[in-house]
Amino acid sequence: MQPPRVLLLVHHTTSPALQAMFEAVLEGAHADGIDGVEVQVRAALSATASDVLGADGFVLGTPANIGYMSGALKHFFDQIYYPTLTAKVGVPYGLYVHGNSDTAGAVRAVSAISKGLRWTQVHDPVSIQGEPAKSDLEYCWDLGATVAATIAGGG
Repeated sequence: MQPPRVLLLVHHTTSPALQAMFEAVLEGAHADGIDGVEVQVRAALSATASDVLGADGFVLGTPANIGYMSGALKHFFDQIYYPTLTAKVGVPYGLYVHGNSDTAGAVRAVSAISKGLRWTQVHDPVSIQGEPAKSDLEYCWDLGATVAATIAGGG
């Protein structure tokens, strides 16, 4: 029997809207029919290079703060960038961002760093402003399910 593949969900959840998005992503990652994937959840301030090295894919979640990703997610990238730079080339990832106004800068920043790490985006970023609608949360669910299914299929 193969060991489970690991989906690492790194998040900075600071509001009820982000909590709802996080829960939808997590539910999608555990969707029926996706077998052989273990989901590990880490707060952005506590996720480590060892967590990244042990993972087969990632979902990242952040608020948009002053037009950028949260300081917590930036700290995560600062801690893991060089220790994991060549170890995870091509690994699948997805991103969700919530903001009260503009989220484009946060999406752009995470995308640029992930490109530098040579991770492969397997789902369009989920970028939500204001209160998430049911359709927004369904899109978050789809994000979690897509990354998990990609990992289950061998990444």
